[in-house]
Amino acid sequence: MIKLSGMHSAEAVLDSLARQRVLVVGDVFLDEYIFGHATRLSREAPIPVLEFDRRTYIPGGAANPANNIAALGAKALLCSVVGADAEGKQLLELLGTAGVEPSAVLADLGRPTTVKTRIISESSLRFSQQLARIDRIDRQPIGADSTAALVERIAACVPLVDAVLCSDYLSGLLTPPFVSRISELCARHGVLLTVDAQGELTKYRGAGLLRCNNDEAAAYLGRTITTEDEYQRALCDLLEMLEPELMIVTRGRDGLSMQGRNQPYSHLPAHRVEAADTTGAGDTFIAVMTLALAAKLDPETAAYLANYAAGLVVRRLGNAVVTPAELAGGIRDGCG
Repeated sequence: MIKLSGMHSAEAVLDSLARQRVLVVGDVFLDEYIFGHATRLSREAPIPVLEFDRRTYIPGGAANPANNIAALGAKALLCSVVGADAEGKQLLELLGTAGVEPSAVLADLGRPTTVKTRIISESSLRFSQQLARIDRIDRQPIGADSTAALVERIAACVPLVDAVLCSDYLSGLLTPPFVSRISELCARHGVLLTVDAQGELTKYRGAGLLRCNNDEAAAYLGRTITTEDEYQRALCDLLEMLEPELMIVTRGRDGLSMQGRNQPYSHLPAHRVEAADTTGAGDTFIAVMTLALAAKLDPETAAYLANYAAGLVVRRLGNAVVTPAELAGGIRDGCG
């Protein structure tokens, strides 16, 4: 439970989050959902035949934490690469509608916009079920010219923001040289750098906040992590090897473990809800965590807020955002 003082009322916390300005840098996708209802089994294969109902599009990848930041009233800027195609234009339009500033997004003639298409079977009796996913993606690292153009745009943005969030989906954007330049710019201007690394941890050494999940931490350390003692040793080792200000390892249903240079080890349980779809929970977590740290909330309070927000969005299908009213409810309840 969070022990909130009068200065940490729901209204005061939400107001402090909304005053932050965050530049999100990372791989962006256009998430396409095709919904249908099952009418019979196919004669061609052991699969259901769906009759088409509707199609929707949602910003995905690094666009999702940017979307979450904007939904909480904060200023969200986005730096990324899309293709010079109809899908890229559609993604930028969706971001603009959501209140995300995409002026630092580069249209690259040499690569397509990443599109992830999910086929969803709907039912009134249970959660909708995802039957298949088709990705159109180019994972080749961005070239030197694109890197230089993006660094120029980031250099113009960093002095104007309170935090930079790197959302790494391992799709070719956040190369080690590019990350190094981002880190240099943040250090030069005293701007908080937070990272959702998804496995490639080494290139983010020295970040303000570095988050990965338990499987990624185990793979990096080359050992299993299951018991609480093993998590405590793992966090100590990750801090020593990667030198972040704050290290967080998310543990799925078991919540998260965190430790920092000035923050003792702690284990925070997950906010228990019935999950419809865990897609995007990590994006919501890192978005709220970044806003809270930029607003100078203490790490434990920030983590409880982020945990609560992530628990809210998994109740919905696909990438979702948490609203100020929903987060206020969690603050008033103490996020227990």
